[in-house]
Amino acid sequence: MSATLLCTQKLAIAGVISAPNSFKQASEEELKRVCNGCGAANAKFDFVPDRIWGTYIGHACHVHDWEYEFGVDNEDKDIADRTMRNNMLRIIDRDCAKEWYKPKALMRIRAQVYYKMVDRYGGPAFWAGK
Repeated sequence: MSATLLCTQKLAIAGVISAPNSFKQASEEELKRVCNGCGAANAKFDFVPDRIWGTYIGHACHVHDWEYEFGVDNEDKDIADRTMRNNMLRIIDRDCAKEWYKPKALMRIRAQVYYKMVDRYGGPAFWAGK
């Protein structure tokens, strides 16, 4: 997991995905404490895949976890949710540019479903511990 988190951080620093400066400057331990990938951290089962048709979109989820941890109001939640969606779309577009045979339109629809789910049902996760 830590190699994946460090990869996410490198993608953010390079500007491939969007992330707050605090994420870009975080230590590996801080990243491991906060980020768990796609799906709820406290779920008994991991029902939310970190991949969409083979493309790893967990990087978007790591940044989303970070923004949920440090967000303080509804506007921060909305920004975190939109950033997750936009990062997934960036990742999908980048991957499909290299692998032309992937179903880009379907992947983008799935990313929109992920966004709708966190937008509608992510409130308890965002407000937990605040």
